[in-house]
Amino acid sequence: MAIVQSSSFLSSRNSVPSTSSNCSCKRGLIKASINIPRIKTSKISLPNLQIGGRSAKEQELISYSTIVNNLLDEKQLSTARTRSDDMNNGPDQLVIAKLYAIKEAVADRVEMHRNIGEQRSQWNDMLLTSINGITLAAAAMTGIAASSGASGDAILGLKMSSTLMYLAATGMLVIINKIQPSQLAEEQRNATRLFQDLYNQIETTLSIGQPSAIDVKETMDKVLALDKAYPLPLLGVMLEKFPSSVEPAVWWPQQRRRQPKRVSDGDKYNGWNGKLEEEMKEIMGVLGRKDQEEYISLGKKALKFNKFLAISGPFLTGLAAIGSAFVGSSPSHGSWAAMLGIVGGALASVVNMVEHGGQVGMVFEMYRSNAGFFEYMQQSIESNLTETDMERRENGEVFEMKVALKLGRSLSDLRNLAASSSSKAEDLDEFGSKLF
Repeated sequence: MAIVQSSSFLSSRNSVPSTSSNCSCKRGLIKASINIPRIKTSKISLPNLQIGGRSAKEQELISYSTIVNNLLDEKQLSTARTRSDDMNNGPDQLVIAKLYAIKEAVADRVEMHRNIGEQRSQWNDMLLTSINGITLAAAAMTGIAASSGASGDAILGLKMSSTLMYLAATGMLVIINKIQPSQLAEEQRNATRLFQDLYNQIETTLSIGQPSAIDVKETMDKVLALDKAYPLPLLGVMLEKFPSSVEPAVWWPQQRRRQPKRVSDGDKYNGWNGKLEEEMKEIMGVLGRKDQEEYISLGKKALKFNKFLAISGPFLTGLAAIGSAFVGSSPSHGSWAAMLGIVGGALASVVNMVEHGGQVGMVFEMYRSNAGFFEYMQQSIESNLTETDMERRENGEVFEMKVALKLGRSLSDLRNLAASSSSKAEDLDEFGSKLF
């Protein structure tokens, strides 16, 4: 019964706004009425709550600062790692410094070969004019001595002067025919062009990609090969001007295995396919059968002609010197001696003009250099085709474009040439190069 009364009280406590407790006795029962006042809640502030010697607010700020600092440290560490990775993956500064040093040396060689080439071209003009002037003057003196009716010291002076001038012309012709200034000038022009091409290659390597120590080694080999192919000094290392056989000029180092040079990561064949390989094989065959053979043949003819002229010039001036020495010596032989002195000098001037004025030595060097160019093209194609690792080949599309440009052809024209070569084989009359 007390439990029931308490429950009734709890259910109706909100309707009785009394603050006192009443106790009454009714029918022997004790009835209690308890009124609980409403408690108003509000925000609890704990300014004086201490946690480990610090207030809660201070502890909250310290925790927030710690989290921020940890995040900043992680970000800085990540940035440092990224920079370290970039430095490891980026180009080696020492390699770049070496390439710049080689580039400066190549630029100096370009200027040296250009200046020396101009100087040797001037040698050719100066010696040609001087020798022809001396020879013609000696021939004129011989004619005057033979046609003059005077005798004694006047004739002797003319004879001695013409003989000495012929001997001087003979000696100068021997020297100029030995060194061939026009051929020397052509060598320096070729060296200037090739060193300039190497200079451009170094610039390209520095501009794109990441140069490596292998690039430095290959560039050094190219510089030394060019120095050997086109030496600057005349004594000791000068190229043979009258070789026993005509060989193509070689100015490149031995072909080594290339380092990987993939252009497109998505192309596992690096721009090569079976059709392109067959095309390059046909182009290589055309260059060997037609272009190189043609220039070697022309070089042999130019060499033979130059040898004949180089021997004929001094021989004629020597005969003219002998003839001028015997002018007027006896009535029976005086006319023959005069004719030999005059005609020999005139012919020697003509031969000298054809040889050095026509720059036959330069023509021979040009043919030899052109044959070397086609040899270089064949070796470049062969080195790519024999490389089984596609990544180590030069990109097929880029290489095809380079070959087309060096031969003066468009890509379609180059492919047509390869197709014509494969169908006609040995009967093909067309040359590979359209430039020369």
